[in-house]
Amino acid sequence: MSAIFVDADACPVKAEVVKVAERHGLPVTFVANGGLRPSRDPMIRNIVVTGKFDAADDWIVDNAVAGDIAVTADVPLAARLVEKGIHTLGPTGRPFTPETIGMAVAMRNLKQDLREAGEIKGYNPGFTPRDRSAFLQALDQTVRRALREKQEKD
Repeated sequence: MSAIFVDADACPVKAEVVKVAERHGLPVTFVANGGLRPSRDPMIRNIVVTGKFDAADDWIVDNAVAGDIAVTADVPLAARLVEKGIHTLGPTGRPFTPETIGMAVAMRNLKQDLREAGEIKGYNPGFTPRDRSAFLQALDQTVRRALREKQEKD
């Protein structure tokens, strides 16, 4: 069975992930450095990691397997997940795929360099209802694709 892993630090779509996961009967694992609300739902697991800077990222990479689904806004983490064959989405519904991850990493690095040089401000655009809707649709499509691929393998 596929599972959904969420890089939960500052993730704006936790409720949407749970909604889609419930619809498809998939387990969800939220991974964060802290601040997760407990859930009584047996299909939801919260993992709180401590230690080094990328501990949550490392935990997700170590525990997700090909065919699973991951949600993250962290482009370097997305690159690691895509490399493992994990269906990966950003919180706005943007898919990270083998075809798109190289450009996503390059743009992230360029923006980081421009911020460090003072050429641009480090502000991200606000999260909108349109982003939330796009994410819901993209996650549902991704789950359906992951389940279909898994069924074809079995």
